[in-house]
Amino acid sequence: MDRRSIIKHAGIAGVLAAGAAPAVHAQATIRWRLASSFPKALDTIYGAADVFAKKVGEMSGGKFTVSVHPGGELMPAFGVVDGVQQGTVEAAHTAPYYFFGKDETFAMDTAIPFGLNSRQLTAWMYDGNGLKLFREFYSDYNIVNFPMGNTGAQMGGWYRKEIKSLADIKGMKMRIGGFAGKVFTAMGGVPQNIPGGEIYQSLEKGTIDATEWVGPYDDEKLGFYKVAKNYYYPGWWEGGAQLSLYINNKAYEALSPENKAIVECAAANAHTTMQAMYDARNPAALKRLVAGGAKVQAFPKSVMDAAYKESMALYSDLSAKNPKWKKIYADYSAFRKDQNLWFRFTEAQFDRYMQSAKL
Repeated sequence: MDRRSIIKHAGIAGVLAAGAAPAVHAQATIRWRLASSFPKALDTIYGAADVFAKKVGEMSGGKFTVSVHPGGELMPAFGVVDGVQQGTVEAAHTAPYYFFGKDETFAMDTAIPFGLNSRQLTAWMYDGNGLKLFREFYSDYNIVNFPMGNTGAQMGGWYRKEIKSLADIKGMKMRIGGFAGKVFTAMGGVPQNIPGGEIYQSLEKGTIDATEWVGPYDDEKLGFYKVAKNYYYPGWWEGGAQLSLYINNKAYEALSPENKAIVECAAANAHTTMQAMYDARNPAALKRLVAGGAKVQAFPKSVMDAAYKESMALYSDLSAKNPKWKKIYADYSAFRKDQNLWFRFTEAQFDRYMQSAKL
C-alpha cells in the first residue's frame, strides 16, 4: 500500500473513530414559504419581503431559501395570521393592524392614530420594551415577530370632495386601514377595510367616497388620482406605519442559532431598506401627481382636533376593558411622551428650519 493510500485510510478511520461521517455535519437545506398581505405590483411594501428572502439566501450560502407569495396566492391577504398560527406557512409579511378584530392590541405593532413616528417606533421596538411586550402577546398565536419595514408618516388619502370641516366626514365611506376606522366611525364616517389590490375599483365605481393607502409612490401606481383629485395630509392615523414579519414558533425554534441570527439580521435589513425606498421615491412621485392634477391640501385643524380627541377617548376606553391593550399601551404612551419631548428640541426644530429655508 502506498503512502497516499495509508493517509487516505487513516483519515477515514480517524473520522469513523470519532463516531461521525462527514455527511452527518452537512447543513440541511431549509425551505420556507412566506405569505404577503400585499400585491406584487407594490415593489416597496411587498418588496420588503423580497429583500428579506434574498438576504436570507445570501447569508446562508443558498442553504436557507424563502419563497415569497403575494396576497391571495396561498391564502387571502387578511388570512396570514391564521396561516402562520396553524403552520400552513412558515412566515408572513403584513401590517398587524389589519387584525385588530382579533384583538385591538395588534394595532400598536403597526400604527395607532397620533402614535409614534417611524424612528420613535423603531426605538421602542429595539431599545425600549416594544419587542419584548409583543413577543409575549404573540405567543398566544404561535407567532414570533420581527419589525420588517416602515412607510414613514403617510398621506391622509384621496377624496372625491373637499374636506372643509368635520361635517364633510359625516356619512363618508372611506377605505381606511384597520384600527383607525374606530376613530373614523366616532367622527361620523363609515370605514371600509379593503385589501390594496381591490381599492381602485371600489373608488372608481363609487362604492367608497375616499381612500388612503400609503403615500405618493404607491398611490401613483394604484392610480387613485384618476378618480379622486383631493389629496390630503397628514395621515394622522399612521405617523410611522410598521410592517411585521410573522414566523410560526415551531418553525423558528427548529432553526439553528446561526439561522435564527440570519433571520434577525435579514429582517432588520429589510426594515431599513423599505423606509429608504419610500423616502427616496415619494418626492418625485408627489411632483408627478401634482402635475397630473392632484390638489394637495392639509386637513383643517378642526378635523385634526376632533380626531385627536376621539383617539384619546378610545385608548382610555380600551385600557379599561382590554388587559392586553392596557399593559402594552401604558409602556407605549410613556415612551411616546418622552420621545416627543426630545424631538421637540431636535428633529422638529431642525426640520422646520430646513423646510422653510431656500434650498
